[in-house]
Amino acid sequence: MAENKESSVLFSLKELMSLEEDRIKAEEADKDARVRAEADARAAAERAARDAEEARVRAEEEARRVEEQRRREEEARVTAIHQGEMEKARAEAEHRARMEAMTSQQAHEQQLAALTQDKHKKRLQIIVGVVSGVFVLAAVVGGILWKKSADERAREKIALEAQAKSAQDELDRLKREFDEKEKKVTELKRQMDSAKDEAERAKIEAQLAKAKKESEEARGKLGPGRPAGDKPAGGKPCNCPPGDPLCSCL
Repeated sequence: MAENKESSVLFSLKELMSLEEDRIKAEEADKDARVRAEADARAAAERAARDAEEARVRAEEEARRVEEQRRREEEARVTAIHQGEMEKARAEAEHRARMEAMTSQQAHEQQLAALTQDKHKKRLQIIVGVVSGVFVLAAVVGGILWKKSADERAREKIALEAQAKSAQDELDRLKREFDEKEKKVTELKRQMDSAKDEAERAKIEAQLAKAKKESEEARGKLGPGRPAGDKPAGGKPCNCPPGDPLCSCL
């Protein structure tokens, strides 16, 4: 009877040990499942972050491409307008020169007609002819010089307008770059606030530090004392590049 009792106790102990082993295995299995689930969640979050970043970069590149296309079209339009103005000025100068030459020629012919009626004034006719020729020549030369001066002024005007437009385009580009950097800083701050673990937070902090540095560099390119959005007196935005001598808001 004592042996049966001992066997029963041994059986109970074995049963308890088996149950404890099953419990330990179940806990380890649950732990492994949790570890795998957390790893899968982190991997999914990283993939989502990469996908979002790639989408943002693609969107920025597309926006830059569209803006560059718009800028080229605007430059072509302005160039065509300037060329039209130069052609118009040249045609007007040539017309004025022809009219002046024609007027001089008519005056000369009238003088010659009057002189031919008086044969006794041959000497005076010769003198008037020489003077009229000199007058015609002077008128033609004056017209040519005037046209040359007008063309030079037109070229200077176009060069100044092109320089001003180039400076404006560069300032607009720098402002867009600064705005993009600021948006990136804001987005990374938002991502850091919603970070799920320290590893992700550290990664975002590194990106944020880099983005802040790039934003400061972009701000510095806008010129000292003129941050993005700065306005001069009167309320109108100052779009002049640094050192522009034609700037009206300096």
